[in-house]
Amino acid sequence: MPGSAHRYRAGVPESDESLPSRRPIEAVLLDFHGTLAQVEDAVRWVTLAAQGVGRDLDRGRATVLADRLTTAGRAGGPKPQRVPAHLAEVWADRDLSADAHRACYTGLAATVDEELATPLYDRLLLADGWELYADTVPTLRALRAAGVPVAVVSNIGFDLRELCAELGFADLVTEFVLSYEVGRIKPDPAIFWRACAALRVDPERALMVGDTPADAGAAAAGCSVLVLPESEPGKVHGLGGILRLL
Repeated sequence: MPGSAHRYRAGVPESDESLPSRRPIEAVLLDFHGTLAQVEDAVRWVTLAAQGVGRDLDRGRATVLADRLTTAGRAGGPKPQRVPAHLAEVWADRDLSADAHRACYTGLAATVDEELATPLYDRLLLADGWELYADTVPTLRALRAAGVPVAVVSNIGFDLRELCAELGFADLVTEFVLSYEVGRIKPDPAIFWRACAALRVDPERALMVGDTPADAGAAAAGCSVLVLPESEPGKVHGLGGILRLL
């Protein structure tokens, strides 16, 4: 209605009459993959990993391999259609242990191409293997300028700090709350409570921004939630909407 005020929960505007009053947002929790950055194009991923072991793949062969590896299960990509029985345990623990994360994704890749399994995983740890959204750094800078603390909250099996430093924004993040370090996986409310505690903010004063139902689990922890639909890597992702919600 023209002239009426609105609040947002889970990315959906609702009128003041339909919502209880909310405290102002004083801190922002951000997912990493799919929210701040995307993994590199799958064909590029395969081509560069192969070059690392002295194999030159033409685009056709690289495309076929990329399709098969993505179907098998790529870290940062879609979940596998089927997890082999011998990998079931490390699959279940992949975001709770660095060793399980590596064993899981190298094991899945090895079902397609054993020689490339390790080089493919290693690209996940390089800044060159990721692409930031166009509005990631500008939004983080704006939050820093506004004095709003930020936590990256990720289901992940390796340390994101160095990677984010290489991507150019680790200094704009107040805290990293990573599942394999804290022993909790989104959507468990405990991981969001841990992030809020690290930022010294009440959950009702925090906004969680992500791209999956697991991120929306922050609502059960008392946080407001903004879920952004998938965007093309390197493009504007809608992160500027965070600033409008503060």
